[in-house]
Amino acid sequence: MRILLTSSATHHPARGGSTRSNLVWLEHLASNGHQCLVVCPGDADASHSTREGVPIAAFRDLVRRRAVLREQILRFEPDFVLVSSEDLSHMLLREACAAAPDRIVYLAHTPQFYPFGPASWNPDLHAASLIREARAIVAIGNHMQAYIRQHLGREAAVIHPPIYGEPPFARFGAFGEGWVLMINPCVVKGIRIFLALARAFPATPFAALKGWGTTAADLAALAELPNVTVLDTVPNIEQALSRSLLLLMPSLWYEGFGLIAMEAMLRGLPVISSDSGGLAEAKRGTRFVIPVRPIEKYEPEFDENHMPKPVEVEQDIAPWERALAALVGDHDTYAAEAEASRRAALRFVGSLRASRMEDMLLGLGASGPIAAIEPKPGGPLETLSPARRALLLRKLRERAQK
Repeated sequence: MRILLTSSATHHPARGGSTRSNLVWLEHLASNGHQCLVVCPGDADASHSTREGVPIAAFRDLVRRRAVLREQILRFEPDFVLVSSEDLSHMLLREACAAAPDRIVYLAHTPQFYPFGPASWNPDLHAASLIREARAIVAIGNHMQAYIRQHLGREAAVIHPPIYGEPPFARFGAFGEGWVLMINPCVVKGIRIFLALARAFPATPFAALKGWGTTAADLAALAELPNVTVLDTVPNIEQALSRSLLLLMPSLWYEGFGLIAMEAMLRGLPVISSDSGGLAEAKRGTRFVIPVRPIEKYEPEFDENHMPKPVEVEQDIAPWERALAALVGDHDTYAAEAEASRRAALRFVGSLRASRMEDMLLGLGASGPIAAIEPKPGGPLETLSPARRALLLRKLRERAQK
C-alpha cells in the first residue's frame, strides 16, 4: 500500500500525543514494506527528512498553500490519505477530499479540532459531511468512538496507537521521592489547580514540563513559586517520569484519551486526574479521578501559541488537596495505587497490536487510480467548491474505469 498522512502539526520533531501516534502507525506500516509519506508544515519553503523509514515532506504555511497538498497527493498516488484531526481550519481535509475523495481516512485525535460536536472550536457542517463520507474514521478510544457516533452519526474504528514501546517497562516512583509532575502547564490543562496545590504543599517539590499550550504568562506564574521547577521539552518522556513521584493531570478541556496518564501508570506512577472526556477511560478503574467544571467558552482571540483563549472556570480545590495529601502522606496508599496503576496499564498495553491500523486499511480494499488533474489558478476547476471538485473527480475516475 501507499499511504500519505497530512496534518497541520509539525511531525519532525513530533510534539504531542497525536503526532507521536501518527508516526508510530506509519513506522509500523513502513517496516512491513508499505510506502508512506507525511505532508505537514515546516519552517522552510520545502524540506525533506526521514524518521524510522518514514519520509516527511514539510512546507512553510502548508494550510495557506494547500495546493501543495494536492500536488503531493497527485504525485505520490496514495491508496489512502490519512487526515489527522490537527487541522483546525479543516482546509487540509477539504483539499485532500478534492484530490482523493474515495480514499480518505480521518484520524480523530483531538475533539477540539473536529468540525462537529460540542467540544469543537470550529464547527463546520461541510467539513463534518466530508468526514462522514470518509472511507473510515479512527478513534483512539471507546469514549471518543461513542462521541463520534453521537455527534456525527458515523461509526469509528477504535485503534489505540501503540506508542508505549516494548516490555519490559521501567518502574519509577518511590514514596517520598521525586516531583509532583504536570505536563503542558496551561489554562486548558488545569495550571490553576497545579499552582494552587503547589501553594498548599510548600514542602513538596513540583515540576511542570513545558508543552504546546504553555504561554509566557503561565511561565511567569510558575516562576513565582519556589517549590516549582520548570522543565524543557524532552525527547523521551521517561526523562521526566523517572524523576517523578506522581503525575497530576487536572485537565479542564475535553480529552480524547490521555496518553501521558497511561505512560505514567505503566511505569508505576500514581495519577491524579480530572474526569474530563476520555481521561477516566485512560485511568482504567484506578483511584483519584476528580470531577471538574470543564472549560466551555473561549474568547474571540488567539494567544501567542495560536490557540483560542479559554474563559476560566472556578474549581473546587479541596478534592485535589485530599487526593494529593493521601498519596504524599501515606506510604501504604501510595504503594497500593502505584501497583494498581501499573497492573491496569500493563493489561491495557498488552492488549494492543501494532498491526491494527494495517489490518484496517487492508480490509478497506483498493480504490481506482487517481485522476491526475491539476487545476490552473483561476481556471474553471479552481472556482468550483470542494464538494463539486470531489464529485467531478469521482465521476472522472468512474469513467476511466469503464
